[in-house]
Amino acid sequence: MSAATHGQPGTPSLRAGVVGLGMMGRNHVRVYDEVLPDVELIAVADPDPVALRRATTGRAARGYADPRTMFDEEHLDLVSIVAPTSLHRQATLEALASGANVLVEKPIASDRADAEAMIEAAQQAGRLLTVGHIERFNPAIRELRRRLARGELGRIFQVKATRLGPFPARIRDVGVVLDLAPHDIDVMRFLLDSEPVRLYAETEQRIHTDHEDLFNGVMKFANGVIGVLDINWLTPNKRRTLTVTGERGMYVADYIKQDLIFYSNPDAVQTWENPGADDSDQLTTSVSEGEMTQRSVRRQEPLAVELAEFARAVRDGGPPPVAPRDAMIALLLAQKMVEAASSGVVVSGAALAEALA
Repeated sequence: MSAATHGQPGTPSLRAGVVGLGMMGRNHVRVYDEVLPDVELIAVADPDPVALRRATTGRAARGYADPRTMFDEEHLDLVSIVAPTSLHRQATLEALASGANVLVEKPIASDRADAEAMIEAAQQAGRLLTVGHIERFNPAIRELRRRLARGELGRIFQVKATRLGPFPARIRDVGVVLDLAPHDIDVMRFLLDSEPVRLYAETEQRIHTDHEDLFNGVMKFANGVIGVLDINWLTPNKRRTLTVTGERGMYVADYIKQDLIFYSNPDAVQTWENPGADDSDQLTTSVSEGEMTQRSVRRQEPLAVELAEFARAVRDGGPPPVAPRDAMIALLLAQKMVEAASSGVVVSGAALAEALA
């Protein structure tokens, strides 16, 4: 059912468009057209006529081979750019110039210059620019962030991201680091509210014909937490988990199942359950195996949550659900990981500070 038929009474629907109709682009089309009640999918753009026909069949949305023509003719309120990364800058600048607010899929751009040009263009146009770091909108991660903010783990020691799966033949323009690592780098910064001060990585190229397909990285954050990234395109089954270890136990979030499981350390002082208690001088000195508890998570499609928040931000005038600067930092840190792996050198100090500036 089109959003135009089930919007809120008296509230005009936001006019949406999608650029790029690959697998992810088709999901943006579906959510705008079938899920969001205050958005009407007006048009889509892709140079592939088969993709255009597939996306518009059974829908009121019009199809365009050229996104610039779509922007000129349709006067859109919001646009998803789901094209290859090399096209992000051009499509984003054209969309902003037409007056649209833009969500561009991650990574934000191919390099810092393109990202900064996009951010500047959004500021000059007075429009929102946000980036599709979809894992921030996974209900399990949101619940984990809420619980960490309450201090349920006490001091956090380590965050480990595991993102494994088969080789995606559709991806040729980047390797596994730039395609997947920005997800986990962004989530770590999102959860820890701290910046890395040192990083190192190793990569290998086993199946991919142009880029690396196996990646292991380590980041040391300013607050003392160690971030570990285990990412590849070589595993025959898909795994997407985040493990956070702290003095009071361990959380394991499963991105795919949207499960959040807590493993307690009964030797820790559980003063978070008694906010009035003072545990400043009571440090955990041992660890033992404790109870496993599955936390309640209200399961939702992360993309639907993300696009709903994008639409709400457009209506409210901001802020963007994911600040484009955060997305740029995730990209730059991923690039530093590639450099570290290539050179065999730990990146820290001024070289790392440049990526965070």
